[in-house]
Amino acid sequence: MKYVKASHVLPEKLIREIQKYVQGDIIYIPKPAASRERWGSQSGERKRIDRRNAAIRQSYADGRSVAELAAQYCLSVDTIKKIIYSKRLR
Repeated sequence: MKYVKASHVLPEKLIREIQKYVQGDIIYIPKPAASRERWGSQSGERKRIDRRNAAIRQSYADGRSVAELAAQYCLSVDTIKKIIYSKRLR
């Protein structure tokens, strides 16, 4: 997150209005919900996890046990179960 000086991007009238509520503090203004990206989409981590989960599901379908998958992927048995039995929303 980068900081931007309000006087560089906001009209003076709006700055005066904001100063009625906050003076000298940092305010976070979030992006609109429509422009937010899913977690991990910029770094590629979401795709990596999706590929890992698909591999786990395939290995389970091929006969590997939940315990074996937990050990192989260094995940808990409960996490492996969640991956295997969850509906794939992506």
